[in-house]
Amino acid sequence: MLLSHAKNVVSKVTVTAKSVAVMRRAGLAGRPDEGIRSLLAVHKYGPFAGVLAIGAKKDPGAVALADELGELTYQQLEQRSNALARAWSQRGVRSGTVIAALCRDHRGLITTMAASGKVGAKLLLLNTGFGKPQLADVTQREGVTHLVYDEEFAGLLDAIGPRVERYLAWVEPGGERADESVPVLEELVAATDDRPVPTPDRPGSFILLTSGTTGTPKGAPREKTSPLSTAQLLDRIPLTAGEVTFMAAPIFHGTGLAQALLAFALGNKVVMNRRFHPEQTLRGVAEHRCNVLVVVPTMLQRIIDLGPEILDKYDTSSLRIIFAAGSAIPPDVVTRSMDIFGDVLYNLYGSTEVAVATVAMPEDLRIAPNTAGKPPVGCTVKLFDADGQQVTEPGEIGRIFVGSGLAFQGYTDGRNKEVIDGLLSSGDVGHFDENGLLFVDGRDDDMIVSGGENVYPLEVENLLSDREDVLEAAVIGVPDEEFGQRLKAFVVLASGATTDAEELKAYVKSNLARYKTPREVEFLDELPRNPTGKLLRAQLSDPKD
Repeated sequence: MLLSHAKNVVSKVTVTAKSVAVMRRAGLAGRPDEGIRSLLAVHKYGPFAGVLAIGAKKDPGAVALADELGELTYQQLEQRSNALARAWSQRGVRSGTVIAALCRDHRGLITTMAASGKVGAKLLLLNTGFGKPQLADVTQREGVTHLVYDEEFAGLLDAIGPRVERYLAWVEPGGERADESVPVLEELVAATDDRPVPTPDRPGSFILLTSGTTGTPKGAPREKTSPLSTAQLLDRIPLTAGEVTFMAAPIFHGTGLAQALLAFALGNKVVMNRRFHPEQTLRGVAEHRCNVLVVVPTMLQRIIDLGPEILDKYDTSSLRIIFAAGSAIPPDVVTRSMDIFGDVLYNLYGSTEVAVATVAMPEDLRIAPNTAGKPPVGCTVKLFDADGQQVTEPGEIGRIFVGSGLAFQGYTDGRNKEVIDGLLSSGDVGHFDENGLLFVDGRDDDMIVSGGENVYPLEVENLLSDREDVLEAAVIGVPDEEFGQRLKAFVVLASGATTDAEELKAYVKSNLARYKTPREVEFLDELPRNPTGKLLRAQLSDPKD
């Protein structure tokens, strides 16, 4: 017992020392007095408002954000969030109040995120792809009393009724407001004192939503995180202070939120557009000389699919890092991206619940384009079989479990993911190779049993997507009287391709085991995906959903 305790203490000390070294290398950990001020700011207001307050003290004139309306400095963001926090306090917002944000990426959302921390509110980040039923279910379940929204979503709001107080974060330029009685954030900010606000009873926090590929997304609260946990993103991704980040990924998702938080913590300039356009993103990278581009995989695919004629128009040589997360990247997209932009692609594997699990660096992806990489400092990844026994042999498939300081502590409804040996289930299955690289073979619940054989769709999907005539592919199991289930592939062909179903089936049969060959192939114009790029398999099995 004592020996085990001693090992744990040594392990924690080692991880802490490595984490501090990683943060110093990135420029996040400076002098001791700066570190103390940072900890105090985060303790007072929560991580997001805290890092903006730190930036305003350290370099108030530095540009923090650039959107369609222009640039804002760290000092201006600090003052705006002070004013909004004070206005909300005057309207009865207190510690523990649940505010929801239904916003695209822009200054209104960033101001809301900081102001909610300064009043000690819980901020629920809503998916901009929600329909009325999801909006109604989630806001009621989470106890939302205040809603900040962009004007384009006004048509959804009758789903929540009059019980929720509303604020407009973005009004279309030149347009007429649908409801003149709804306060506009910009007007509240302009009309309110922007001096520092009193410390709330407790710091603000976030409620993230799971990806919600089936049913209503679950709430995953983020109450507290260790400052050292930022090292998990810095250990295998060489982000540094004083750079420029283009935030293409939506901030309502864990990927965008984490990267925005880290960019502001590093004192960087964050560039964002309300809507993603592939060519506009390239233009923004070139104009702002961005060093970092944050995307979800479908965005990256749309960018590289623009072709040489458009890609060559923009100077993207400033890019050191393309950070992708949120869903699996097809191996051909990995290879094509690095051939176009150089060895700058970093792919994070994780989830809303476990946060960071592994990161694949360019050198990993050149060796194996389908790898999820290795765990960074402070993260533990283990595989377990169906009986809860650890899987240790290279190549052997097991359920993926993750431990880190960023993992959540349970859903807002009281439920949790399975835990083994202190590690949280990711819901995926995978294997390690002999070099310690992790490979994700698919979702645990996506496994197809056909004729007694287990098939994970991702292997077949990657094989098909690797063909030049296939843009993307999805494979599901459909009922079969003889085999229980049979495989059906949905394929989106590349522009101008004329490949038929029989050719694709023969291709799979010649490269994989016979039982992994789809019995059917259906061609689609596009695959159904949510805003973060995750495939909506339920809509393939039942298109009416």
